[in-house]
Amino acid sequence: MAQTSGDALPTYDIDNSQTSKLIRKSKESPFVPIGMAGFAAVVAYGLFKLKSRGNTKMSVHLIHMRVAAQGFVVGAMTCGVIYSMYKEYLAKPSDH
Repeated sequence: MAQTSGDALPTYDIDNSQTSKLIRKSKESPFVPIGMAGFAAVVAYGLFKLKSRGNTKMSVHLIHMRVAAQGFVVGAMTCGVIYSMYKEYLAKPSDH
């Protein structure tokens, strides 16, 4: 019989909780939560407009919503990369 050391349930460090990691990562790259929120907004809008899409086929509506959601996420990622490059190369004081 194997001996177990400590508690049966895992203990979590407050500094390493999922919420604190998300907040820390959001401060490091603020465009990630913006992309996530935009994706959720596009999906919510697509679901809201699902009933009133007119005579548009369901597949075409879903494709349009997928492209819009992906476009928002890719745009947020691009802005995040440009922002991080700005912070790294232009806003950083020179060492000279």
